[in-house]
Amino acid sequence: MDLKVNLGKDSYKIYIKQGLLDHILEYIEPLCKGKQVMIISDDQVYSHYGQKLTQQLSQCYRVGQVVIPHGEQSKRFDILPDIYHQLLAFHLTRSDAIIALGGGVIGDLAGFVASTFLRGVQFIQIPTSLLAQVDSSVGGKVAVDLPEGKNLVGAFKHPGAVFIDPLTLKTLDQRYINDGMGEVIKYGCIFDQSLFQQLLSYTSFDDLYQDIDEIIYRCVDLKRIVVEKDLLDFGDRLALNFGHTLGHAIEQYYHYGKYSHGEAISIGMVQLSLIAEKKGLTQKGTADQIKKALDLYHLPYIAHIPTEEFKKNAMALDKKNINQKLSFVLLKEIGNCFIYPSDLSFIDESREV
Repeated sequence: MDLKVNLGKDSYKIYIKQGLLDHILEYIEPLCKGKQVMIISDDQVYSHYGQKLTQQLSQCYRVGQVVIPHGEQSKRFDILPDIYHQLLAFHLTRSDAIIALGGGVIGDLAGFVASTFLRGVQFIQIPTSLLAQVDSSVGGKVAVDLPEGKNLVGAFKHPGAVFIDPLTLKTLDQRYINDGMGEVIKYGCIFDQSLFQQLLSYTSFDDLYQDIDEIIYRCVDLKRIVVEKDLLDFGDRLALNFGHTLGHAIEQYYHYGKYSHGEAISIGMVQLSLIAEKKGLTQKGTADQIKKALDLYHLPYIAHIPTEEFKKNAMALDKKNINQKLSFVLLKEIGNCFIYPSDLSFIDESREV
C-alpha cells in the first residue's frame, strides 16, 4: 500500500508494507543523492533495527548514528547542541540526509534537527511505533519541548518519504501499542464513524492486528486529506488536536513521567466530551462511547487533577492559545467534529480532569 501527500514541491509518498525494512535500500537510494546518511534513533529501537538498517545503507552510503535515551524526556531543547556537534563531527553536508528511526519522539526530534542544521537537510521518516505510523510521521510538524510545555519550539519540515513497516509493532511493549491506539480512536472520533465502530468490533489488539495495514492506511489517508487542505495548522487541521489541548497539559503537569501521549489524549477526549455534553454541544452518550473504545485498549479516561490547579499550571501555555482563546476540538457526535473557540473557563464545568 502507498499513497502520496500532494504539497507541490514538498510532496512525498508514504509506503505501508510488512517486511519493508528488509529491503529499504531500494526505496531510499533513489531519494537520497548524497554520499552520507545519519540515523537518529533511541536506544530501544536501535537495538532492534539499527544494525539491519545500517548494514543495508552501508552498501551505498557512509552511515552514522546518533542514539539517544528513549522517552519524551529526551525530546528537549537542551539536547540539541550535542546532536548538532555529532553531525558536525560526522561532516554531514546539506546534500546528505537524516533518517528518523523510531517513534514519535524520534520523528519530532530528528525532524527538528533536519529543519535547522545547516538551514535544512533532507529528512526521511521510518516510524516504528503505532502512534508514529498512524499520525506523527505524516504532516511535517516537528518540535522539541521546553520545561514550560510540549512542542513549544518547532517548525514544519516535510519528509522526503515515510516508510511504514507494521512488523515493527511486534517488538513494542503492550503499553506503547495502547498508546498508539489512542490516536487511532481519535481518527474514528473526529472523521470516521465506521472506523470507530470497527475498532469496537475487535476483542483485543491481537485481533485487530489482522487488519493493521488497512487501519494504518485509513488513519494516514485521513491525515493526508487534512494536511493537503491546511498545511500550517490554522484551519481544518486543528481537528487533529481532539483531546490534545487537555492531553498535552496533562503530560506537562506530570513532567512527562506518568502518562504517555496516547494515554493523555485519551483522557482529554473523554473529559472534553463530558464537559461539552453538559453544555449541550455534544450528543449525550458520546463520552461513554469513547470510554468503551478506550477500555478495549486499556487506556485511561480521567487523571483526577483538580481543574483550578490544572488550569493554573499547564493549560495557559498551550501553543494554540491565541489572545487568551483556545481552539477546543469538540464532537457533535462520533465521526463529526467542530472547532469551538473559548477561554480556560470552558473546563470549569468539571471539578477535575
